[in-house]
Amino acid sequence: MSFNYFGVDWFAMAFTLCAIYLLGDKKRAGFVVMICGNSCWIAVGYLSSSLAMMIANVVFLAMNLRGYLRWSSQEPDAAV
Repeated sequence: MSFNYFGVDWFAMAFTLCAIYLLGDKKRAGFVVMICGNSCWIAVGYLSSSLAMMIANVVFLAMNLRGYLRWSSQEPDAAV
């Protein structure tokens, strides 16, 4: 097992997969977990000197924050 980035990449992967699962179940907490994952990916980008990874994950973090803030407590539409 490789820990080139102090295991932060493994945490990022775990947060991301968990968030996708939660969002698939239409759970608002998925946005919070994904924000944690984005934060970890930003750290990995810094540790690997990848400006593209850092910029992309700052944008993804902002989009997840937007999703969290815009979350509606309304019932989802019934399937047609």
